[in-house]
Amino acid sequence: MTPETISYLETEITGGFWNEKQELVRDVTLDAVYNRFSETGRVDAFKMNFADGGPEPHIFYDSDVAKWMESVAYLTAKRRTPEQEARVDFIVDCMERGRLENGYFNSYFQQMAPDRIFSDRDAHELYCAGHLLEAAVEYYRATGKDRMLRLMTDYMEYIRKVFVEDDSAAFSSPGHEEIELALVKLFDLTGERRWLDLAAHFVDMRGRGTKPGRDSSHSTYNQDHLPVREQFTAEGHAVRACYLYCAMADLALRLGDEGLKTACIRIFDNIVNRKMYVTGGIGSTANGERFEGDFVLPNDTAYAETCASIALALFARRMSLVDTDAKYADIAERVIYNGFLSGLSIDGRLFFYENAQEINLQEREKHPDTRYPITQRVELFSCSCCPPNITRFILSVADFLYVYDGATLFVNQYMDSVSRFDGLEIRQKTSYPLDGNVEITVSRDIRLALRIPGWCGKYRVIVNGETVCGEPEKGYLYLDVTGGNKVTLSLEMTPEFNYADPRVEADRGCAAVSYGPFVMCAEGADNPLLNETVMKDGEMTVANGVFGLPAVTVQADPVPLYMIPYHAFANRGESDMKIWIRKA
Repeated sequence: MTPETISYLETEITGGFWNEKQELVRDVTLDAVYNRFSETGRVDAFKMNFADGGPEPHIFYDSDVAKWMESVAYLTAKRRTPEQEARVDFIVDCMERGRLENGYFNSYFQQMAPDRIFSDRDAHELYCAGHLLEAAVEYYRATGKDRMLRLMTDYMEYIRKVFVEDDSAAFSSPGHEEIELALVKLFDLTGERRWLDLAAHFVDMRGRGTKPGRDSSHSTYNQDHLPVREQFTAEGHAVRACYLYCAMADLALRLGDEGLKTACIRIFDNIVNRKMYVTGGIGSTANGERFEGDFVLPNDTAYAETCASIALALFARRMSLVDTDAKYADIAERVIYNGFLSGLSIDGRLFFYENAQEINLQEREKHPDTRYPITQRVELFSCSCCPPNITRFILSVADFLYVYDGATLFVNQYMDSVSRFDGLEIRQKTSYPLDGNVEITVSRDIRLALRIPGWCGKYRVIVNGETVCGEPEKGYLYLDVTGGNKVTLSLEMTPEFNYADPRVEADRGCAAVSYGPFVMCAEGADNPLLNETVMKDGEMTVANGVFGLPAVTVQADPVPLYMIPYHAFANRGESDMKIWIRKA
């Protein structure tokens, strides 16, 4: 059996950390995003009434709204929400009325540039189409309503005609990857090979070109510098890149393509070992929102877009299917508790697009011409891809829990939950990540592979009162469990110093502190002498901190240092913030 993800549809997050986040999105964030999208004309752009005084659309408005629609699908799958469904159904009404006879739909091109359809590679047409298709697939899976799915299937058929059968577009592959992932989802839903073939077509066209004058931008920026099986380093725009790598991993799994698998493994290792912040943030520069060279990871000017972290987590989740190694789930965990989660405020109303890795207000005043990430979250951005990406990610986070190959169930993340699939019920009872204790029960005999997180130095596993001994294999501890058994996993969580590769200039002479899956940071709100503080070896103490999260107090001169989880910074007003702090 080909390894598969146990879907969020088969899992209920029943309590704890992620249940609280999902309820926050349900009760606060989803409406906050929709209201801002309504106020800015993103929703009304679907009415296609610009000529009659309606809002002027933008090339990426469709994708913003599509991700919000997909979020509603994830929400609705667990609890029907008539008001939100009605909003989605209204948008689908607009799409049905507004689309062209050939199935094409794009609120910008149809109203603002109908003579330029499929002529501008960088204008996000296929990117928007991909997000609309993902929303259609998930809305159908959640509600059984197939109208949007039928509309988008027609659109995909037209895209296949233009790009494959007629080869008549002015470019051969998307400037911004995304449609490839959506086409794989459509294949998984329908079983129709043409959609997998179309995804493979777009992936395989990269780095090849077709006709003189077409695809003129063969650059690292859009991952078009080499054929994909010859790409071994992460290059260019970080979101685009990781969406491509997601599609490559999807195809490697479904087609048994060893060339794609090898490329994905090498690219993943290149990212995490040379181009990733300790928080899981990627894309270090605002210049093109892109990866820089190896070990170029400045903290004060870090870009680290929220969507890029999400894309890395999605890539890591897919790699867990392609290559049996817990390192992929380790990186997914690092992202979801740190570099991604910092994109949302504690109250669920505000967002970061960029995620600062350091804030020094005094230095910023000295260098007014330097571009720094903002210090406080906001309600909306002119390019507002991140807020609905956050909502869809949180509502579907259960997708990260398990991989199943028919014989072994790989437990990749720990969340208070119950899952039912293939005649099996598995329950997790845990307060993770606030502590490291997890109780797992299964309803029938099965082989479990428990991920022992890379951050964990000591752990204990007990099955029905008996301690289990054994060494993890590539990060997994394998257990043959009888139905009704209770497995208790205790992961020792202690504060630890972390050190960067010495080739990272910004972090030389410094250390970062982690506590379990959390990367910690120090804020000026708690540490008035933050910029003069030097950490020392010695006991670090843990207590309950702000927002009910763990806090760590570190021995330091001239005064002790108080640290909170990185994702919770910038929720108490503007102040200095550091992750990497000088170490004696």
